[in-house]
Amino acid sequence: MTHEANRSGTGETWLSLPPELLDAVRRIAGTEHLLVAMDFDGTISPLVDHAGDARPLPRSAAAFAELATLPRTTTALISGRALDSLRAVASPPEETLLIGSHGAEAWLGPGSAPLTLDVDQRELLAEVRSVLAEIADLAPGTVLEDKPAGVVLHTRLAQDDVAEDAVSAARAALQDRKGVFLKNGKRVLETSVVHASKGEGVDFLRQATGATGVLFAGDDTTDEDALARLGRHDVGVKVGLDFTQAEFRVEAPVHVAELLEALLRERRKAVEPAS
Repeated sequence: MTHEANRSGTGETWLSLPPELLDAVRRIAGTEHLLVAMDFDGTISPLVDHAGDARPLPRSAAAFAELATLPRTTTALISGRALDSLRAVASPPEETLLIGSHGAEAWLGPGSAPLTLDVDQRELLAEVRSVLAEIADLAPGTVLEDKPAGVVLHTRLAQDDVAEDAVSAARAALQDRKGVFLKNGKRVLETSVVHASKGEGVDFLRQATGATGVLFAGDDTTDEDALARLGRHDVGVKVGLDFTQAEFRVEAPVHVAELLEALLRERRKAVEPAS
């Protein structure tokens, strides 16, 4: 449970983190090479009805950007969004690495190869879209989102019974189709013709950066794949009250802002020479 506290005599108030999480932040801030990997929607940004309206909370964006400038510190966003969508709403720091489409897309800097599908995958993706389009036409309030390797059925604006029926129909039509991979999220059904996960994204970034410690925070069911890949020297944080295997939990994106500010404060102490 969080509560308001005075910040170092400044007169500001902030929603304090659990003491055990602050202890974990202090510990991981001292690792040799820190990877700060964050989900975006529902974590750095509050959830919104229209995906294009999402924006990071200012405090989170500022702390995340500062972390990206510190020595031996890598920041990354690991999102279900396609990379183009993620860049548009997150405006990530230039140094930040990006994993999109639940691990199917990766950007490690200039020269990163874009995701390409073979002929069979492109044909299968077209079939998947056709199936979902028929369902969405019959389910008011549902919309489709195209990604490089998949199609998402969004149900956030639909009535609960309509949303449930649409997802059930989509699963029934696609779950046994070879080469199609399904993931449930918050009021979405993700489909993809590429097998990938946020857990694989965490593993890939850890290997690519040589990170000795990872802090990951996420709010959705798909973020559990990433949380499952963390080791005992890492820190995993669940955002929200849903079931999780994460060791730590905060209630909402506003608390993620404080988490990033606390991490920034402790990481500076660890990597910057004392003045």
